[in-house]
Amino acid sequence: MSGDLTPRNQSNRNVVFGLLGVITVMTAMAWASVPLYDWFCRVTGYGGTTNVAAGDSNTILDQTIIVRFDANTAIDMPWEFRPVVPHMELRIGETGMAFYEAYNPTDHPIAGTASYNVAPFDAGLYFSKIACFCFEEQILMPGERVEMPVTFFVDPEIVNDPETVGTPAITLSYTFHIVDLPEDDLAALDAATQ
Repeated sequence: MSGDLTPRNQSNRNVVFGLLGVITVMTAMAWASVPLYDWFCRVTGYGGTTNVAAGDSNTILDQTIIVRFDANTAIDMPWEFRPVVPHMELRIGETGMAFYEAYNPTDHPIAGTASYNVAPFDAGLYFSKIACFCFEEQILMPGERVEMPVTFFVDPEIVNDPETVGTPAITLSYTFHIVDLPEDDLAALDAATQ
């Protein structure tokens, strides 16, 4: 009887289905790990991930904090990228605006996107961005130089957290990475050069 499964064949079939199930679950976990980790970092400030605020802080303390600005580029990114000022001192809760300058020294347009973090990492939960160039892809034409703003405040709750109370300075760091130009922009560039 070829339709009957022997105990050995049934056992093999169970092992195969079990392995397929494990592979499926592991693939799903691998696919979901990056968005879940990103969400976790944004919610907790873990790894220096900042918060996004809808507007200014409602409270401004008399205590000040120094915010340092750092700029980097990925190894394949040919842009020149730097903060316009290296640091500023603000009252905690006060809205600040800083500028970063990017320059494309090449003879072709380049698109980039910025990743960011805050050090010390525990302070990331209290560093709130209101507006930032890092929220959007940036495209620089050949020889183009731009100043890009970031508007932010340090949440007054930073003084109530035992891990961050007394933090004298926070460093906001960006790294620009090269990305493919969007199809719409490529078509517009082709039309402009013809």
